[in-house]
Amino acid sequence: MSITQENMFVVSNGYGKILDVIDKGTQVFEENTDITPIKPGGDDWKYRGYVPWGDNNLRPHEIMKLLRKDEVLSQNQLFNVLCCYSGGMKVLDEVTGKPISKTGPVFKFFRHNRPAKYFMEQINDFKHFFFCVSVIILNAEGNRIVQLRHKEACYCRFETCNPKTGKIEHIFFGNWEKNISNEEIEVLPLLDPQDPLGDLELRTGRTTNDKGEKKDTKERKFAILTTFPCVGNKYYPFVPFWAIFNSGWFDIKQMIPIGKKAKFQNSLAVRWLVEINAKYRNTIMDEERITDPKKQIERWNKEKENIREFMMGIENEGKVWITGYYVDPKGVEQSYVKITCIDKSKQGGDWIEDSEEASNMLCYGQGIHPSLIGATPGKTKGSFSGSDKRELFTMKQSMEIPFHDLLLDQFFIIQEFNKVTDTEWDKVVFDIPIIMLTTLDQGKDAKATSNNELKNGEENNDTK
Repeated sequence: MSITQENMFVVSNGYGKILDVIDKGTQVFEENTDITPIKPGGDDWKYRGYVPWGDNNLRPHEIMKLLRKDEVLSQNQLFNVLCCYSGGMKVLDEVTGKPISKTGPVFKFFRHNRPAKYFMEQINDFKHFFFCVSVIILNAEGNRIVQLRHKEACYCRFETCNPKTGKIEHIFFGNWEKNISNEEIEVLPLLDPQDPLGDLELRTGRTTNDKGEKKDTKERKFAILTTFPCVGNKYYPFVPFWAIFNSGWFDIKQMIPIGKKAKFQNSLAVRWLVEINAKYRNTIMDEERITDPKKQIERWNKEKENIREFMMGIENEGKVWITGYYVDPKGVEQSYVKITCIDKSKQGGDWIEDSEEASNMLCYGQGIHPSLIGATPGKTKGSFSGSDKRELFTMKQSMEIPFHDLLLDQFFIIQEFNKVTDTEWDKVVFDIPIIMLTTLDQGKDAKATSNNELKNGEENNDTK
């Protein structure tokens, strides 16, 4: 059953204001071409001001609210995050290719900075907003990075570009859902996104500036911005899957469960019609010799309840009910009790094809083949073999490599900066192994394949 204009009229007028959800997604993405920087506290603020994210500066929060409204979108985002995490970020010995020993400055650094949690937080922001923000903290001398922290993207805002250099110089971190003052905003100096390592060495006095001078700014806390390249976005990226909010498929997907719920709550679904002849009541009273009017009413109510219980429940399926009949003066047989089935159809089958189509479009928008996540619409349900799904999963994993390359940038910066004082940093490599499903004839379910080896045309046979 499709959603026709007539059906929508009935649903919207008979079962609630379903059409209130229409265009909610599109309204979120109305672009304001006139970007006016916001300066909390007015002109007294010493920074240029930040660029609002969306017309009301709350676009990431609106995105999260929309994601939480739909089970397909939410689960797809989790699937994308888990696929990008793959085998997790590994710190390996450059010579042996095995995990580093549990001694030395490198192990000490990661023991105090929780790489798994940090890596998952970065991936979550990358998949939701196409950028993530890291904060590195140096020691007092400024010659070694000692801490690595994640900053949630939804609470980050970019300073307007320096008109002379075209660079974003600061990131502002705060709770933008409330009216905050400039004292409540954390200001993070941003390393040059084009050359964060060079900028860090310049600010700590390791290299000379344009004038040939070495100058330590004494700053010990810096932000690193990692952005997936997007066309036409100077500040905040437009994530491809957000197109489902503009196209209307999200709105259609939301209307279907609302309509079905309203129909269940408000429609009258009667399956059986039970007709009881008045003489049936008299027959019961005569047979059981009930003469008290009050007891007759109680007995008759009980009989109606017995009939109702007999008609309901799967445990009564196939049972036989025997009752009598009589012949009226015209010679016609009249039943004491007549039961008629008036509705043999199942309730709740409306809009199944529309729901499948909408779910399929959401999966398409998020870059997930429906058979991998469990939503395979159309007549080909279940037609994908294990081999097909294995190849689809392999393709999905291989498409995460560009994200891995960008997400590893921060670790390379830390390695290059710290190896000046701790040479052990120069003896490690970073990797994000990809999980490759295998066939049963290989005697194992899966194996981890190194990104480094994939790029070199080799393959790792270690199993997970």
